[in-house]
Amino acid sequence: MDPLHLKYFRFSGRVIALALMHKVQVGIVFDRVFFSLLAGYCISLEDIRDADPYLYSSCKKILEMDAEAVDQDALGLTFVHEIEELGSMKIVELCPGGKSLIVDSKNRDRYVDSLIQHRFVVAISEQVSHFAQGFADIMSCRQLQRSFFGCLEPEDLDRMLYGSESAISVDDWKANTDYHGFKETDFQISWFWKIVARMSAEQKKVLLFFWTSIKYLPIEGFSGLASRLYIYKTSESVDRLPSSHTCFYRLCFPAYPSMTMMRDRLHIITQEHVGCSFGTW
Repeated sequence: MDPLHLKYFRFSGRVIALALMHKVQVGIVFDRVFFSLLAGYCISLEDIRDADPYLYSSCKKILEMDAEAVDQDALGLTFVHEIEELGSMKIVELCPGGKSLIVDSKNRDRYVDSLIQHRFVVAISEQVSHFAQGFADIMSCRQLQRSFFGCLEPEDLDRMLYGSESAISVDDWKANTDYHGFKETDFQISWFWKIVARMSAEQKKVLLFFWTSIKYLPIEGFSGLASRLYIYKTSESVDRLPSSHTCFYRLCFPAYPSMTMMRDRLHIITQEHVGCSFGTW
């Protein structure tokens, strides 16, 4: 394991806090168990359904088995948990004397709970703690961090961090764009929106990233961004490709003399390997 990995968790906590503060969508969703730990909730069997379907199913079977069969040691289990550590398997007791404590119908609830707590709480406590500390570094208060997660539903946080899954609306895009040097009635602006409307969904995403460095729109669409978008007319040669000032949401290009030339120039910058490397700050 990378010795710096805990620092990465703290750094990640800071990044997520900053993203939330500045309403930047980063295209991720939180694991429900991780979210619950940050909120200070207890982890139950139902919480791990998506995180580990196999363990969830196994635990459900243990709890639902006939009590008489369990008491006849049909499970063959004791209060231990096998984990992988540095490439080798290691047996960990779930309680003092766990190796000799047989799981029966009276203690199987305790066994399942102990297994879940070890697997999803104890085993990752350091990572969660460092992430929470990084988050608190930005929020300036560890208690505020816990209150923040506690007042949200996981789905709320997903919407805030992941953003909209809807297709990019060209009409919305156009309604939230202003022009400098061009007028909305200019041929070049008319051509531009016609070309964008005919782009594939992926090309639109690449163009948006080239223009703003944003990959994911907020739930509100373009109106939810920190600023309106701008198209600037430049005095450069029409041989030049469009450029951008991503911090200011500016797309810049000269007055191309034909729709075909504009389409060709835009096609170049909407290739993923190009669109992510042009653009200027």
